[in-house]
Amino acid sequence: MGKVSGGEGIDPKNTLADLERRAELGGGEARVERQHAAGKLTARERIDLLFDPGSFEEVDKLVTHRCRDFGMENQIIPGDGVVAGHGLIDGRQVFAFAQDFTVFGGSLSETNAAKIVKIMDLAVEVGSPIVGLNDSGGARIQEGVLSLAGYADIFLRNTLASGVVPQISAIMGPCAGGAVYSPAITDFTIMVRNTSYMFVTGPDVLKTVTHEEVTKEELGGATTHNATSGVAHFAVDDDRECLALIRELLSFLPSNNLDDAPRAPRASSGGSAEREDAALDHLVPAAPNQPYDMLDLIHSVADDGDFLEAHQHYARNIIVGFARLDGRPVGIVANQPAVLAGTLDIDASIKAARFVRFCDAFNIPLITFEDVPGFLPGTVQEYGGIIKHGAKLLYAFAEATVPKITVITRKAYGGAYCVMSSKHIRTDLNYAWPTAELAVMGPEGAVNILYKRELEAAADPARARAEKVEEFREKFANPFVAASRGFIDEVIRPRETRRKLVMALKNLENKRDKNPPKKHGNIPL
Repeated sequence: MGKVSGGEGIDPKNTLADLERRAELGGGEARVERQHAAGKLTARERIDLLFDPGSFEEVDKLVTHRCRDFGMENQIIPGDGVVAGHGLIDGRQVFAFAQDFTVFGGSLSETNAAKIVKIMDLAVEVGSPIVGLNDSGGARIQEGVLSLAGYADIFLRNTLASGVVPQISAIMGPCAGGAVYSPAITDFTIMVRNTSYMFVTGPDVLKTVTHEEVTKEELGGATTHNATSGVAHFAVDDDRECLALIRELLSFLPSNNLDDAPRAPRASSGGSAEREDAALDHLVPAAPNQPYDMLDLIHSVADDGDFLEAHQHYARNIIVGFARLDGRPVGIVANQPAVLAGTLDIDASIKAARFVRFCDAFNIPLITFEDVPGFLPGTVQEYGGIIKHGAKLLYAFAEATVPKITVITRKAYGGAYCVMSSKHIRTDLNYAWPTAELAVMGPEGAVNILYKRELEAAADPARARAEKVEEFREKFANPFVAASRGFIDEVIRPRETRRKLVMALKNLENKRDKNPPKKHGNIPL
């Protein structure tokens, strides 16, 4: 810069102002209008809503692509289609990138991949969460293998950051081809209904290769990935709700694997730790096969009744999510008797195992509410690998070293009892309600096996079976035998559940446990 021979010099201030203006304009006003018409915010509008006002610091705002083929030398926009940097969310530092669909369709180039990689590396170095706002048409074709290398660079950082800092992906537009594997590695994925989709292979290719006809929404929309595939954890109605949800989710999480999750001030922790709820005494129906909603229990014990459920629409026979107890964030895993009687199946095992491992990685205590009659029987489950998938959940609970507390409300049968954070796999405190039934199987099934010949020879088989069932239930299907062996630490009144959990968390606050030294375990994937 400065004076040049034969004329006036370039004014650095004006040059900077012009470059910043062009960067902030993105692809231009017409493309911004099309973005809004599609029901989407721009990358910069999203960043502004995500972070505390005025806290965002942009990195590499003036970076441009290096491609000089296919006329790209005439299409150079500062920032190159991604906004990256760091700022504050509720006063805590978070790193983020937002793909700008108005610039080359948000396509990934060598240089904007380098921008993303830079902030991911910085986030790991300083121990801060990473948020990715995805809205991209995929790899930038004009750059060929350079853009593919950029994807691989990002995937590596996702992998190295896993379990070190929380990673959240928001799908706020297209995310197709190789781009889908970055969100797949991250901890939580949020999709916006009607404007976002994810798939490895699009509808046009499917029609050509397999002759299947399907829309983008049916193949990879928010509903599909939240309810059918389980790829996404949350579905929201618009960009603003998506960004608000990210902020709420982060409020339950620590910044990294060395920190504790942020505690809410005692004054706003949702009522007294001593609070009791008499309604819980009547939550479990008298009839053993009658369903009830486990969410009623969760909302009753949580501060202010607040529960952020993840994977709400997928594998609904198990519930996972975050709540606070006396201000402490906790992860909750619960069987749902209202869906498939709360049985464990392939999808439920995978869903819960992933959640348990996340909580363990980030020092979030685990509370398990158990009412499980067993694993779902059938050839579909056996052929699908319920043995190895069920073992995932067993492995996750057994491996976890965070504080673990289990409350058995009703059924705890067979191998599913062992899997659901039983005392035998290092759970710290195991409680049971008086209605709990701990047994190898239900009374009806056990009687049919134990008294098969006697029942066949009985003058009134139905009456004899009913008597034996009641006898078995009184003798074995209760929490007191397990309590006498120390497998249950305490049989508690349902109304006391919140108080017991709060006290248990306080007692376990300084828990220290570790696994044997090893490179890593071999979880049955």
